[in-house]
Amino acid sequence: MAKSKQTQKKSKSAKSTAKPKGLYPYTLQPVALQMTDAEFIQAQKSLFQQSAQNFGLKSIKAKEWIIMAITVALAVAGLMFVKGYSTILFWIMLVGVVLYIVLRTAGMKWYMQREFDKQLAETEIPEEIENMKLGVQKNGLVMSMPAPNSAQQGANHVSRGKGRKSTMQMKVPSHQQAVIPWSAVTSWDETGDFMFIMFEVQGQRGSQIIPKRIKGQFPIDSVRKHLLEVKEKGLEAEITNS
Repeated sequence: MAKSKQTQKKSKSAKSTAKPKGLYPYTLQPVALQMTDAEFIQAQKSLFQQSAQNFGLKSIKAKEWIIMAITVALAVAGLMFVKGYSTILFWIMLVGVVLYIVLRTAGMKWYMQREFDKQLAETEIPEEIENMKLGVQKNGLVMSMPAPNSAQQGANHVSRGKGRKSTMQMKVPSHQQAVIPWSAVTSWDETGDFMFIMFEVQGQRGSQIIPKRIKGQFPIDSVRKHLLEVKEKGLEAEITNS
């Protein structure tokens, strides 16, 4: 009987300590990103490399394939039934299709790589990212960054009494916070090392890079679950700069 009571107590305590299903872990305090210039550039490169995969044959639309198929069919038919110098036109049609495919894939990728390298050379990591902290809550992503006047520890207020002057230091919050609702997310994507989030709040567009190295302190899985509830994975045709 004593053993059965003990087992019942253990089972009850186990049930009480078990976490309810369906709950996501959240942050009690925002976590510092501590992103460096090198890591910021690495994030930009990894995002470009992932998006560059879209410049292959898969990027050609169905209408383009239909037009090219019709052009090739006409060119082949012309080569079969027409003789002499008139076949030059049909050869030009075939060469034109090949050139279009090359320009549409490799040419576009080369152009985007050149523009990206030019933009990356002029890009500097925003100052707010160096000291930014991120948190995760049920209602959205919490961004915490130093206040513009945080360098001034306080403002001196002078009050006059009976022949006395006293100074009082006004405390200024060192950080200011903003919550980006999950519903404000316009698109998002991730690589092996980073997560990229695009959002729009009150007509203002913004972006956020989350390095996955902070996974031990920051619940990346919770962010992913909330993002999947509002948007499918995949960035829009825009490059994030912050």
